Amino acid sequence: METRVVMEARKVQITGGSTYTVSLPKHWAKSMNLKQGDMIFFEPLENALILRTEQREKKEPRTKVLHIEKGERREHVVRKLIGAYVTGYQFIELRFGSSEAATARRAAREFSRMVIGAEVVEETGGRVLIQDLANPMELSPDKCLRRMYMTVRSMAEDSIVALKAADPTRAEDVPPRDQDVDRLYWMVAKQYHLAVTDPSYMVTYSLRGKLHHFRTVAKLLERVGDHAEKIALAVIQLEGEDQDDTFLAKVDGAVHLALGILEKAFTALMAENMDMANEALDAWETLYLTVEELTQEVSGAPGPRLLPLATIMDSISRIGGYASDIAEVAINNVISQEE
Repeated sequence: METRVVMEARKVQITGGSTYTVSLPKHWAKSMNLKQGDMIFFEPLENALILRTEQREKKEPRTKVLHIEKGERREHVVRKLIGAYVTGYQFIELRFGSSEAATARRAAREFSRMVIGAEVVEETGGRVLIQDLANPMELSPDKCLRRMYMTVRSMAEDSIVALKAADPTRAEDVPPRDQDVDRLYWMVAKQYHLAVTDPSYMVTYSLRGKLHHFRTVAKLLERVGDHAEKIALAVIQLEGEDQDDTFLAKVDGAVHLALGILEKAFTALMAENMDMANEALDAWETLYLTVEELTQEVSGAPGPRLLPLATIMDSISRIGGYASDIAEVAINNVISQEE
């Protein structure tokens, strides 16, 4: 039978003029077999106090066993591996039959490149063992976000520089960086899950009430990175073809508007500045009208140029849209901190 947990209220007493004391519920103390002189341990949170009868010990590493079904696609295996990683398993074991060996090994290698800290540590005929060597405490969520922001911004800037210079070689340097952004995103997703399942992680990160917002922004930055990559791929499709200088100046202006919104929105999030977040949102309409005008201009481009140029216009608009979403999250974050 499930025991119902009832919240109890206890008055704080001051003894000796300076010592704060609170009595423990008698039924709970008895259920824990507490006696006079026993030691108990407190773990303070910002608005709560965790009480333990034993000192917090290092948790035993958790292992997730994943079975690969016959004929299962590699992409599906990779998704399961990411799910186990985000959930916080230190060891992930793939088990498979001989016919799935190639799929398992390729999925394990692909997964190891996609996330931070995952390494194949053991491999046999029907088993691959992956260990997560990354300590989520060493790279805080806000540092992950800052790195993501700097990376996606430079990706977008380099993509447009490559367009203006008709330099597909420079554009080719952009897509590999998107994988770095993805790796950081999965790390933030893991940190969020750990904090939700174990409140003490919130103390370590000093982010009570913020981590949900940071998880949302990490996904938005990941999408910005995807569209910066799309711009670069479109530039490569143009194969170094020169564009009209006037048109390029307009595109450059649109990108600066989009990145300006992104900068204000991200700064507003980190500084908890609602006025700056509103400035970012107010700038969205100007960007929208600018991109609409450029899209009309692109619609008359010759066939081979039409698709890549249209892709560039769409991605610039989407970068601004995701940046506006970040500004909205920044406002939500400020409001939540005022409670």
